[in-house]
Amino acid sequence: MSIVLTDSLKELLKQTAFQLKGSSKRKFIASTVQKLGLGGQRLAESELGWNRDTIRKGTRELKSGITCVDNMSGKGRYKAEEHLPNLLEDIKNLVDFYSQTDPSFKSMRLYTRLSAAEVRKQLIEKYAYSDENLPTSETIRIKLNDLGYKLRRVKKVQPQKKNPSN
Repeated sequence: MSIVLTDSLKELLKQTAFQLKGSSKRKFIASTVQKLGLGGQRLAESELGWNRDTIRKGTRELKSGITCVDNMSGKGRYKAEEHLPNLLEDIKNLVDFYSQTDPSFKSMRLYTRLSAAEVRKQLIEKYAYSDENLPTSETIRIKLNDLGYKLRRVKKVQPQKKNPSN
């Protein structure tokens, strides 16, 4: 027995699979493919856009009863500080000379005149980082914000005007 996939059924199956995550998604996909019968994997791949490797993994999980644990936290990129351990300290050394605290003392924010692109350029010139190994200006901007620096024109505190009622 095989199931005929109508457009509404395809949409329902896709939406259901999209809402599920991890092993429950794989098991749903595998049980659906089993119901499709012979050639169900190819049909699910072409008509529903499901990955054949995911289908096979889900089928193994259904047959064995053992759920595979996904290591999603193990994926992704390392932070720039892990590749370049001195990066944050070098950024602080560069920017501290060009920064000042908030003139009104309303916040603990440090204001600096250096843009992220300029910081990147000076890291290459003064600290001998290579252009390929150094992160982009956008990443450096994020690191500057994390360190508490904000790009602003450094200005003097304006004296307050005297109150005319005195």
